[in-house]
Amino acid sequence: MVEQSSSRLLKRDEEKIAKERDEDSDGKTATSIDGSTLVAMCLARAGVDKMFGVVGIPVTSLANRAVALGIRFIAFHNEQSAGYAASAYGYLTGRPGILLTVSGPGCVHGLAGLSNAGANAWPMVLISGSCNQKYFGRGDFQELDQIAAVEPFSKYSVKATDISKIPTAVFEVLDGAGSGRPGGCYLDLPADVLHHSVTNPEAQKLIDEAENSRKKELIAKPIIKNSEIEKAVALLRKAERPLIVFGKGAAFARAENALKRLVESTGIPFLPTPMGKGLLSDTHELAATAARSLAIGKCDVALVVGARLNWLLHFGEPPKWSKDVNFILVDIDNDGIELRKPCVGLVGDAKEVVERIYKEIKDEPFCLGKSHPWVEAIGKKVKENVVKMEVQLAKDVVPFNFMTPLRIIRDAILSLGSTAPILVSEGANTMDVGRAVLVQTEPRTRLDAGTWGTMGVGLGYCIAAALASPDRLVVAVEGDSGFGFSAMEVETLVRYQLPVVVIVFNNDGVYGGDRRSPEEITGPYKDDPAPTSFVPGAAYHVLMEAFGGKGYLVQTPDELKSALAESFLARKPAVLNVIIDPYAGSESGRLQHKN
Repeated sequence: MVEQSSSRLLKRDEEKIAKERDEDSDGKTATSIDGSTLVAMCLARAGVDKMFGVVGIPVTSLANRAVALGIRFIAFHNEQSAGYAASAYGYLTGRPGILLTVSGPGCVHGLAGLSNAGANAWPMVLISGSCNQKYFGRGDFQELDQIAAVEPFSKYSVKATDISKIPTAVFEVLDGAGSGRPGGCYLDLPADVLHHSVTNPEAQKLIDEAENSRKKELIAKPIIKNSEIEKAVALLRKAERPLIVFGKGAAFARAENALKRLVESTGIPFLPTPMGKGLLSDTHELAATAARSLAIGKCDVALVVGARLNWLLHFGEPPKWSKDVNFILVDIDNDGIELRKPCVGLVGDAKEVVERIYKEIKDEPFCLGKSHPWVEAIGKKVKENVVKMEVQLAKDVVPFNFMTPLRIIRDAILSLGSTAPILVSEGANTMDVGRAVLVQTEPRTRLDAGTWGTMGVGLGYCIAAALASPDRLVVAVEGDSGFGFSAMEVETLVRYQLPVVVIVFNNDGVYGGDRRSPEEITGPYKDDPAPTSFVPGAAYHVLMEAFGGKGYLVQTPDELKSALAESFLARKPAVLNVIIDPYAGSESGRLQHKN
């Protein structure tokens, strides 16, 4: 009843706004609306509340019409950053994030966000204007076969070739993005279609008909057989060294409470993937993150929920994993079930599957207990490794290494208590070391380079997080290389006054400036900076100040503590330029063999 009432109110608002906009100076009411308005009306009817993008020909009017209908438009400097924002917004809210771009190169730039959404299984819709259909193939302005261009990155793509097809096309891409395994969908809007018109009654009829025929679940919901649940539980019961692994798929499914019940009732240690951190607190007594090598190397049964056996989990193969491990894989669709290993595959929503497993175990409960040899071994290794790390963290190293500022940042974040900030992390050393030092205590409070290892996501993710969770502070901890991809978007932070504090670890370049051996510095361009080098001591904090935000130059522990305290309290756009010793740290250990 509430949904029906809200729908009627929205429909009334659509009609009122269209009428008011079309009144001329004589007070006469026009009888038509254009394609741009119709797209905006459909998005509003579908519940879209935010759009990200860069406007221009032919979509500026579409953005303005959307704003008039109550959709907040966040204007970026670059479609790539806007796309990353849209993808992260889809993850954080569970609803498709919307990216709006111009035609041709705008669409191509938007593919960064669309591909990132697909790789991470996040719901997103890329909407691009395109050239006039009449002139396609004749060299029209920004002409491109955009349906073909997006094909490798899109779950579903549609071109609205006529204004009457707009409502169905809008609802199809929105529904497709969140159906089955979430991902990116694409809507192509030719310029001529955006300029076509229909009467207001015709527009309402088209929207009503399209909405009534929506198939929100385009892929049939998988039926989980009781026999498969029983098989999985039997494996867990017999296991001597069980482990529960969960990832951002479990976070997207809001499976944290179900996982907490399962972990605490069975006493099974758990290991989150990087963006699964926080579903259960990193400080939980059964957290195995600090004993990761032992946990995955010795476990005999691994329940993997909402995570794929990809490079982040060493493909589930020796030598990192035991050759005899049995996997129970929980994935939203069958494509994610790895049949190369002895396993039980459970296809379904992560939260629902974990609840089914817990219910089956609850009938005949078991718990490993604190004195179980496996739990004791994990706990012992965790304590040993934490002590080793804390010894390193306790030292105030100046010029800064990575550990000292990360410890200070960790302590400043933890001192805020709940509600915890959303942490955005990207970079090589910065993200790698930060993953071990920075603590996540609440679900969906960590965003990083993700499955695709995408650099440049930082500022887009920050903006998405600030809009998706306006009650939370957003803290970005970034390398100077990662920051450089999207640094201009600090102006966007200031323009919308978003509560984002960006901490740049400035070590003069990629991995740490010029690290070439003397033998490598040869040839006609030997006097050029190294391919990994940036301008030493770059004043990134001044960039923020240029737009009216707050900038801090940080070189000592006291300066960092003061800057964090002041910026966290202010909850205003800020950049902390933290100077790091260029020779501190090393290339990411997980990827070193690939470079």
